[in-house]
Amino acid sequence: MLALSGALLEPALAGDVAAGRAKAQTLCLHCHGVDGVAVLPGAANLSGQQQDYLREQLRAYRSGGRQSPHMSVVAKMLTDADIENLAAWYSSIKVSVEMPK
Repeated sequence: MLALSGALLEPALAGDVAAGRAKAQTLCLHCHGVDGVAVLPGAANLSGQQQDYLREQLRAYRSGGRQSPHMSVVAKMLTDADIENLAAWYSSIKVSVEMPK
């Protein structure tokens, strides 16, 4: 019996960083900021998050598996391509931490 990994069964999902950035600037920036650093209290920082994590959370909000008054509504408007692109955009943002002196 031949076993295949999930990576071989599912097509590569890279997403388009530029398309994700454009979508984020129209849909996400009011809560999550233009660069993925939250501006609304209680909103998550998205910059630098892992792409797989972002993809799965957006899918969960869209399906109702994860609930949030705002995100559940927003995620229902997202296509599969939108989710891939947003996950690519936010995961592509490099985060640096400056240690206090």
